[in-house]
Amino acid sequence: MRTELRLLVAIALMVGVMVITNVMFPPVPPPELPADSVAVGDTLADTQGALPRLPGGDSVEMGSVPDAAGAPDAVVAPARDVVVETPLARLVFTTRGARLTSAELKRFASFAQEGPVQLVPENGLLPLGRRLVVGNDTLDLRTAPFEVSAPGLDVAEGDDTETLAFTWTHPSGAARMVVEYAFHPEAYRIDVSGRVEGLDGALLLTDLGSGIPYNEARQRDDDAALAFVTRHDRDGIDSERLSGVRQGAILPGPFTWVAFKSKYFVSAMVAGAEGNQDAAAHFGGVIVRPTALENQAEITVAQGLGADGTFQRRLFVGPQELARLSSLGEDLEEVNPYGWRFFRPIVRPFTAIINWILLYLHNSLNIGYGWVLIIFGVAMRIVLWPLNAKAMRAQLRNMAAQPRLQEIQTKYKNNPEKLQQEMMKLYKEEGFNPLAGCLPMLLPWPILIALFFVFQNSIELRGVPFLWLPDLSAPDPLYVLPVFMGVSMLFMQWIGMRNMPPNPQMKIMMWVMPIFLTVLFLQFPAGLNLYYATSNVATIPQQYWISKERAKVQAKQQGKGSKPEPAGKR
Repeated sequence: MRTELRLLVAIALMVGVMVITNVMFPPVPPPELPADSVAVGDTLADTQGALPRLPGGDSVEMGSVPDAAGAPDAVVAPARDVVVETPLARLVFTTRGARLTSAELKRFASFAQEGPVQLVPENGLLPLGRRLVVGNDTLDLRTAPFEVSAPGLDVAEGDDTETLAFTWTHPSGAARMVVEYAFHPEAYRIDVSGRVEGLDGALLLTDLGSGIPYNEARQRDDDAALAFVTRHDRDGIDSERLSGVRQGAILPGPFTWVAFKSKYFVSAMVAGAEGNQDAAAHFGGVIVRPTALENQAEITVAQGLGADGTFQRRLFVGPQELARLSSLGEDLEEVNPYGWRFFRPIVRPFTAIINWILLYLHNSLNIGYGWVLIIFGVAMRIVLWPLNAKAMRAQLRNMAAQPRLQEIQTKYKNNPEKLQQEMMKLYKEEGFNPLAGCLPMLLPWPILIALFFVFQNSIELRGVPFLWLPDLSAPDPLYVLPVFMGVSMLFMQWIGMRNMPPNPQMKIMMWVMPIFLTVLFLQFPAGLNLYYATSNVATIPQQYWISKERAKVQAKQQGKGSKPEPAGKR
């Protein structure tokens, strides 16, 4: 059972109502494509050799540029690696195609292999490979020899942005491409710019790659999250799991960005430079091809060149940290959904606030995230206490009105009209509302759901130890926290049910819910278990107070000849 499904079951049990959603999200038929979009069919039986034609079907003579390497007798320089070191990453490019062959994140260890997190698969399509489509001809530059402006770069903290230029020139001099990569010392962003000479009207195809390697200790964690995500200018964010790619397709644009994502990391290509809103700052289409490798799919973007043959885009290879993703604009932070599509508009604002609070507590108090979660759990119970207290007071008012309600029902059982009138009169006098105790209890649920997705997806908790726990983002290997969470829930419910009228069904639920939720929470992140266990413990004093108030109401009802006083007037 996937983790998200377990959460749905848990919510259904705790709320007490099983909600089955049958809402379908059929794809909106694409409107007529703009002039800069890819004029092709939506799907292809085999896209290996199929490439989009230029808008308008224009054709440019390619006789002077037969292939990327030049004449058969041309001397081709051997490929060599160009290493770029920044405080955050170690990036390796090859002079064959100016492609990215390795992207290691220095501050994040891989739990699937030795060394840091790697975002470029060992086998598969390399990022930043390029082809030029001119009419019916294709110029493949993915293995073409490029000259490079420097043997490598070492971008230190505090340095200005540094640039590396790759240049390909056809031996005949008929065509030329220059690609520049700009690196920032404290960012995972690479600014890509370039120009094409001698190939007017060309369409540029750029490979994003074929996915992200496994980096988590449990492969299924990445399996459940590996996907490619797009942001369409009209249709918004869309996501598809890589395991679901079964046939090739060409997705018509315009797109603002396209990305691969794993559980905690992302490799994204954003069209245009920062602040550029012209027609060339969009991808006209996205080409998707399945591969024989598990959880991989080849993604290529198509983009028309500017009037002067130029192109710009940004590449982000790094962690799914909200602040960093947001800094690129274009809603790139939405690559991490933080919730199901139908909940996202409600949950998303809460996730941003919760993330900010957790980071603030961690940085301002200078304590580990385990203690942050404990403090946050107690603080949330304090913040939500007014809602809980309001719900409990409503229940006490309803409880105080029960004797009079039973008298009215007995007295007017044969006169429905009079019974209805007297009941409405009682409701008004006592402030009785059968739903008053439920609504305040339901209002915190968006926060609780948001908390689940924060703990499930926040990279800040990845690999963070706490006491015996090696990783707050992974399940407790000893199952101590899930069991403690279940025991604390059982004790909390037992305290809360004191001084309540006998109810066999409630007694059964008091035992069934903690046991069932404990089983569900065995595979939930330890951080989530820690939060809920803390929240349960912090709720016990509140439940004790409620049981004492309930006892007072019962004592008044048992007084001889005394009329129950409305709880709201005490």
